[in-house]
Amino acid sequence: MSYSNFKKIFKQLKAKPAKLQKYIKHNAPKKRSCGRNLKRCERCGRTRAHIDKYGLNLCRQCFRLIALKIGFKKYS
Repeated sequence: MSYSNFKKIFKQLKAKPAKLQKYIKHNAPKKRSCGRNLKRCERCGRTRAHIDKYGLNLCRQCFRLIALKIGFKKYS
């Protein structure tokens, strides 16, 4: 289940508190202490294609959009 789907289900179950608690108990994503899902893009929240080098903490798609603004030059 993706991150956004989890939020959608929360909205639907707000009217039924007992079912919401049961859902949270069995289906809530666990807190990560290591691994790929711990590092998220600061702009969009994407976990894949993460660039951590130089402390950027961006995914490659966001990096392409703002690379010139933050001082990177494109060669070739």
